[in-house]
Amino acid sequence: MRLLTRALCLCGLRRQAASRRPVAAQECLGPRSSKRPGQRCWASIWAVGTRSALSSKLGGITRIMRPDDANVAGNVHGGTVLKMIEEAGAIISTRHCNSQNGERCVAALARVERTDFLSPMCIGEVAHVSAEITYTSKHSVEVQVHVMSENILTGTKKLTNKATLWYVPLSLKNVDKVLEVPPVVYSRQEQEEEGRKRYEAQKLERMETKWRNGDIVQPVLNPEPNTVSYSQSSLIHLVGPSDCTLHGFVHGGVTMKLMDEVAGIVAARHCKTNIVTASVDAINFHDKIRKGCVITISGRMTFTSNKSMEIEVLVDADPVVNNFVKRYRAASAFFTYVSLSPEGKSLPVPQLVPETEDEKKRFEEGKGRYLQMKAKRQGQVETQA
Repeated sequence: MRLLTRALCLCGLRRQAASRRPVAAQECLGPRSSKRPGQRCWASIWAVGTRSALSSKLGGITRIMRPDDANVAGNVHGGTVLKMIEEAGAIISTRHCNSQNGERCVAALARVERTDFLSPMCIGEVAHVSAEITYTSKHSVEVQVHVMSENILTGTKKLTNKATLWYVPLSLKNVDKVLEVPPVVYSRQEQEEEGRKRYEAQKLERMETKWRNGDIVQPVLNPEPNTVSYSQSSLIHLVGPSDCTLHGFVHGGVTMKLMDEVAGIVAARHCKTNIVTASVDAINFHDKIRKGCVITISGRMTFTSNKSMEIEVLVDADPVVNNFVKRYRAASAFFTYVSLSPEGKSLPVPQLVPETEDEKKRFEEGKGRYLQMKAKRQGQVETQA
């Protein structure tokens, strides 16, 4: 009887939502012919609001957070959030790249810019993920994503994540062939100029990360506490059908979730407390990972401040069923974690002790990234004030 009562209540809520929402959810996933070529668009799996809200391109992926989405601390796993962000971006960019007549394609994730975890999301809350195409070059799409969490008991909403992703359209006939992207229409000329600057900046950064592709994380016997070797960790995963798109290569969101898990293990081993993802600094996808590959996700501590830890994560793919393709670097990124007490308050982090010359060099590079981001945040606060 209790289940029946709950079901009737849910039906009543859906009818009320339908009365406020003249455009049905399935219309948001309707045929492409309803959207003009080149129009800026939003990915929508569930849209709540009026026609005016839809016309202003509000909407996105929405789902409730379940217990299996939780991390050890009881909040939503950072990797789960990253996976939802990538799904929203993949939907909108694939839809846009197929908005004109021509060779059909699927949008593949090439890069994720810095992603900040602004506020933790709790189990039982509803995640609303909205995505907007903000710039297109000849062969790439920039998508900006916002994640809101909603407490459905109180109606309280808060911004939890912001991210910028870059996608490239790959032909369905040949996934190694990159197609051209339909242009978008900008409301102001400045938007296109700003987007072009972001495109050139990320392109340069991607080129700078390629020198690390030969870098390998090697295990060390009997490492001392607080050293890089003490907390470094690896995870080996066989890529199966459930990890892949319909076209046989791994979802970017799956890779990001595995990377976040390894980074979390490194952080927990170093400080031996509850840890949470604070930010992700530019995930670069260097090459596609195909079904059947064995991937090794390796993480190592590179820098510590008083209350944060930077972890470098490298993803290597080994096509074990193909003798003609050697092991290759598929993705790389830097994750930032913070240490938390059982009450959820931030704790001081044990300071990393770099031993080798390479470790000392990576420490100084991490310190530079930390100081640069700290100055950027302070500048934003002063601007808002």
